[in-house]
Amino acid sequence: MQEKEQIIAGDYLVVKALENGVTIIGLTRGKDTRFHHSEKLDKGEVMVVQFTEHTSAMKIRGKATVYTKHGEVEAGS
Repeated sequence: MQEKEQIIAGDYLVVKALENGVTIIGLTRGKDTRFHHSEKLDKGEVMVVQFTEHTSAMKIRGKATVYTKHGEVEAGS
């Protein structure tokens, strides 16, 4: 795979909100890490997110279950 294809085929996370107002914030790649996108979820909503050439990290605020290929993580517990 070429480098760009590897980034576009980055890992996925599934975030399930356990309360209203859970925020998912995407952080940029590069020399300066910055916020570039945010989403709000209400209780029971699920969002599938992916690491890309622009997104190197994600911050989750509020009570949520985060599902990864490595297992589950509870946020905001």
